[in-house]
Amino acid sequence: MATYLDFEKKLEQIQNSIDGAKASKDDKLLASLEKDLDKEVTKTFKALSDYQKLQLARHPDRPYALDYIRYMLDNPYEIHGDRTFRDDPALLCFLGYIEGQKVMVIGEQKGRGIKNKIKRNFGMPHPEGYRKALRAVKMAEKFNIPVVMLVDTPGAYPGLGAEERGQSEAIARNLFEFTSVKVPMISIVIGEGGSGGALAIGVADKLAMMRYSVFAVISPEGCSAILWNDPTKVELATKALKITPDDLLSHKLIDDIIHESVIGAHRDKERAYIALKGYVTKSIQELKEMTTEDMLEARYTKLTSIGAFSE
Repeated sequence: MATYLDFEKKLEQIQNSIDGAKASKDDKLLASLEKDLDKEVTKTFKALSDYQKLQLARHPDRPYALDYIRYMLDNPYEIHGDRTFRDDPALLCFLGYIEGQKVMVIGEQKGRGIKNKIKRNFGMPHPEGYRKALRAVKMAEKFNIPVVMLVDTPGAYPGLGAEERGQSEAIARNLFEFTSVKVPMISIVIGEGGSGGALAIGVADKLAMMRYSVFAVISPEGCSAILWNDPTKVELATKALKITPDDLLSHKLIDDIIHESVIGAHRDKERAYIALKGYVTKSIQELKEMTTEDMLEARYTKLTSIGAFSE
């Protein structure tokens, strides 16, 4: 059953009427309702607030990393474990083919349903998850395989065990190592990109975001608690943080925006799959046309320009 957010309630009413018209085989009413739905979609999604975009990024029906992996990859083979502690189900690593090109796909997986969410730790990786990602990237580099990373996490897991096993070191190690990996690196925020948990698989030649995704140094809830000690100011914090793709692109913090359906990937999954796969295929081809030296130099220039300003 589809989940509707508060600002989508009118869409839900029209959709329920459409389902009724289909059941009664009233073609005339159905055509009229479908026109009404198109108008309401345009009206609702034309002027979304930053907070509403955050809600869409977190939508429970939104495609997760495993959904994209299953759509994109032919002959997928999952890689497990960091060879030190254990396998972290919150972070997935798959080898496979996209349009005949062998790729390594790494993704943070939130999980669906209570049992699966607990198994995946709600998409919050432990340090062994990030170390598994690094192991997979080093394997890809050894065999000259492009890497695709799918970011979707509220943040790295902040539990006691994770801290004891070096959560911050694992994230910092990935940031350091990924800067010099000698294969094409593409990172895409597909939903929620939270803090260091997102950055740990966010260093790449190309960093893109889906239309309704967010990328933030801290969650708006955390920001409102720290700055104002007031949980009611989440919407204000969301706007102040500048976490939407349009804001980040204007500040040159990301390279591209992938345009999923206006109504959102949670309502039109097929279009989101096609758009992401097309972006990955195109980006790999562009990066493969560069020499390794030029690619690494461009990556270095891009990363060192972040935060630069002049007065």
